[in-house]
Amino acid sequence: MRIVITGASGNVGTALLRRLAAAGSAHDLVGVVRRPPEPAGPYESVHWHSLDVAGADAADRLRPIVAGADAVVHLAWGFQPTRNTDYLSRVGVGGTAAILDAAHAESVGHLLHMSSVGTYAAGRYGCRVDESWSTSGIASSPYSRDKSAAEAVLDRYEHEHRGTGVAITRMRPGFIVQRGAASGQMRYFLPGYIPMSVITHLPVLPLDRRLCIPIVHADDVADAFARALDRGAAGAFNLAAEPPVSRDDVADALGARAVHLPSAVLGRLVDLSWRARLQPIDRGWLDMAFSVPLLDCGRARAELGWQPRWSAAEALRDVLDGVTEGAHTVSPPLRRRSPVEQLRRSVTVGAKTVRHLP
Repeated sequence: MRIVITGASGNVGTALLRRLAAAGSAHDLVGVVRRPPEPAGPYESVHWHSLDVAGADAADRLRPIVAGADAVVHLAWGFQPTRNTDYLSRVGVGGTAAILDAAHAESVGHLLHMSSVGTYAAGRYGCRVDESWSTSGIASSPYSRDKSAAEAVLDRYEHEHRGTGVAITRMRPGFIVQRGAASGQMRYFLPGYIPMSVITHLPVLPLDRRLCIPIVHADDVADAFARALDRGAAGAFNLAAEPPVSRDDVADALGARAVHLPSAVLGRLVDLSWRARLQPIDRGWLDMAFSVPLLDCGRARAELGWQPRWSAAEALRDVLDGVTEGAHTVSPPLRRRSPVEQLRRSVTVGAKTVRHLP
């Protein structure tokens, strides 16, 4: 099977390359990324193309890449720069439209899209919802808005073509973690001047006691994609490990003492510190964590035969072990950068929250 994967060097992309290699099938794998990785480990047996899906000509440039593909897996997404939301929207929403246009033009049979729990609307916090729940997103979160808008692109396509075009799969996982992505993920969410190992040495964890979020290991998300590829399964699929993660679960995993801090107060502090350029994440991430529902994964179990191998506690422990170890891969998005290197890049090419990419 010839499979084109956008964002193939990222968190889920790396896990999917491992999963497809472990299956022993002779897939022809094509990766589309801005910065191709060194051909080592899971990135070795992949034909790489350097392309920014946010570009105005992305659809035209993607057409010869996806031509002849049996399936396209669309994982490409942006998390930084948080102060350049126009660019992030061009990556997330525009990139989804571009890959869908290219797949349709080249008569690709199957498009698998990485959506998120973030596409779901508020209103059922702490309760499980199935795939019929509203995908209008969380208005205060740019990430959630873009995930919702990307699904709207898919909705319009399916309405216009009514089963005659590209078959579309939408994966809606909880928050995705894995050891090897620790360096990359912490770089997105921590100030560059703070070593990420600080996270595992916090004496207290000031967080709202209401926290209740779905998480899932990247390997289990990759397994769901592989199963959908094998079966040609279309439609939406929730993906989450059990049980959901609470504030006390996080505190226990960190060895910290949990201290109740209302989400409204914490949200204000996050917003002020982001506006003061003291840390790189906007308040929308916190709003999303205290708004999105839990996930009923019955459809993935029934139609894909999917069952997560990692419990939520094991997945959380895996990524925290990665934080302690400084775990990384040779992929540009996931490689390790020291605080000194991050500070140097901030001086030479600009802070990551405003840096124009590429």
